Amino acid sequence: MELGSGSIPWYLIVIVAVCVYFLGNINPAIIIGRAKGIDIRAQGSGNAGATNAMRSLGKKAGAVTFAIDVLKGWAGYYLPFLFFMNVPAMFGASGTAYMIWLVPAAIAASLLCGLCVVLGHMYPVVFGFRGGKGVATTFGVLLAVSPLYALILLAIVLVLTAIFRYVSLSVMVAVIAALILVFWGGYFAQDCFFYYVGFLRFDVYQPLWVIIIMALVVWKHRGNIERLVKGQESKISFGSGKKGSKG
Repeated sequence: MELGSGSIPWYLIVIVAVCVYFLGNINPAIIIGRAKGIDIRAQGSGNAGATNAMRSLGKKAGAVTFAIDVLKGWAGYYLPFLFFMNVPAMFGASGTAYMIWLVPAAIAASLLCGLCVVLGHMYPVVFGFRGGKGVATTFGVLLAVSPLYALILLAIVLVLTAIFRYVSLSVMVAVIAALILVFWGGYFAQDCFFYYVGFLRFDVYQPLWVIIIMALVVWKHRGNIERLVKGQESKISFGSGKKGSKG
């Protein structure tokens, strides 16, 4: 199997996908916690992500965790895309025919890699498959794929968190907005040139990719959803203390 009419060999896609999965395994919340003699997964909500890092390790640790998680998500899509776009040249191929197939093939392969970096964060083999919930890493991937789409979702999370102080609720609303935008708004599709590349149309597998990645985020938040329904979910604190949402 080769993508792009033979322009991207399948084994290169597998190798890069595995590499970005291990990139996702780099978890700053766990690493910073261990440097302080703390297992972040045994503190607060037990989640190895930015919110729990802020609550259990301090605001600076939370900010560093968020930044690194976003960066690895961004790199997990963008770097593979640059690589796949240059694959034909590595094999001495060139010409318009290759380029017609190459762009959509590179996007498809890079989306797979974006999914793999999120999976690597959520289920890191190097940390016993106990990782974070993938919100910041997913945001990083979306930021690389479609900045406008990602920033709209970020704005939703920030505004709702500031108003209601429930990070998990804000994320769930953003998930719903993500699906509405991808099916109705077209922001994601237009921003990454998905609708038409040459004579090919990609509005079929692009929403499917969004559904899969958002379903993973919802699955990782199932405990938060249950607490929200029962009225037991904690609010995030913007003060100097370390109490906050079980995010």
